[in-house]
Amino acid sequence: MTHAVRLAQYLDQIVSRHGGHYADVGAVVLAIAEAGRKLARLLARGDLGDLSSPARAEPHIGRDGDVQKAFDVLANAMLHDVLAASPVAVLASEEDDAPVVLDPKAPLAVAIDPLDGSSNIDTNAPIGTIFTILPADPAQGPPERSFLCSGHAQLAAGFLIYGPHTALVLTLGYGTLIFTLDPASGSFVSSGNAVVIPRETREYAINGSNCRHWDRPVQRYIGDCLLGTAGPRGADFNTRWIASMVAEAYRILIRGGIYLYPGDARETYRDGRLRLLYEAFPIAFLIEQAGGAATDGRRHILDLVPEDIHQRIPLVFGAAAEVERIIELFRAPNTDRSPLFGQRGLFRQHTTPQAMRMDSLACP
Repeated sequence: MTHAVRLAQYLDQIVSRHGGHYADVGAVVLAIAEAGRKLARLLARGDLGDLSSPARAEPHIGRDGDVQKAFDVLANAMLHDVLAASPVAVLASEEDDAPVVLDPKAPLAVAIDPLDGSSNIDTNAPIGTIFTILPADPAQGPPERSFLCSGHAQLAAGFLIYGPHTALVLTLGYGTLIFTLDPASGSFVSSGNAVVIPRETREYAINGSNCRHWDRPVQRYIGDCLLGTAGPRGADFNTRWIASMVAEAYRILIRGGIYLYPGDARETYRDGRLRLLYEAFPIAFLIEQAGGAATDGRRHILDLVPEDIHQRIPLVFGAAAEVERIIELFRAPNTDRSPLFGQRGLFRQHTTPQAMRMDSLACP
């Protein structure tokens, strides 16, 4: 690896160049990285560590309908402990109903998804830890007020991915870098080169089994991709779906692509399933700092302001040109075709709102 940069060195460089709050931000990032090292070691034990067992004798069903696993609880506790010893005033977690006050006089607020994709532990698929760091202002009133600001207020964001190797993806607003955990030294090390996502792509990630529930703009976008060289896109596309957002985001950062987790016609999916504060905000910040874009279909993610710390949102992110294409389709949802294209797509709305027929193939 040429010009290798350790995480601590990079954070020191940011502090020396930009000063201000970055010393505190760096301390929080290092604390999260330390928790990530410990989590990676535990995850590497697989079944030997009994990681996938329910958190209690009678499994708790969380807000998402998922069973809370023992490792969800453990990961949350580990991150709570390291952040309590850091300059963090208040912590919001996917695992906690309300924010937890750590040090009211500290300057930062942190929101986390301690273990994104924990249902994948059983199948040895990549999972991760997502975080965002925001300024805390005690004068704002209740603790949750620190989190009810637009995504542009983020001071730093990132995620750890636990897979064949463990990596930390990080932005402090000066590009997106990837730091790989060296098992020998225990250090996170980067090449020092910022990640750049290509504007164009021929690869998309979506759960195609839900196609019958999608809004028409999403049906059109995927339908055009499926038609390949014979369709309006004039190119063949590849489909990817790992069912782990951190894994999808990491792949897009490495080789490009677009990820779609739209809202749809089902009652509990209308407003999307991903959380705006501690999933969509940090991913959007990372992706945009790498030259990509992120939207809910109609609005840029970072322009939004949460109404609640657990608010859900549809999410599309990745190659900027493809995200712009999605936004354009949502601007003309009731026409047979977006002005971008001159041919009919693969999907066409039937006479009933829930039904659709296809011009050729079955649902993807």
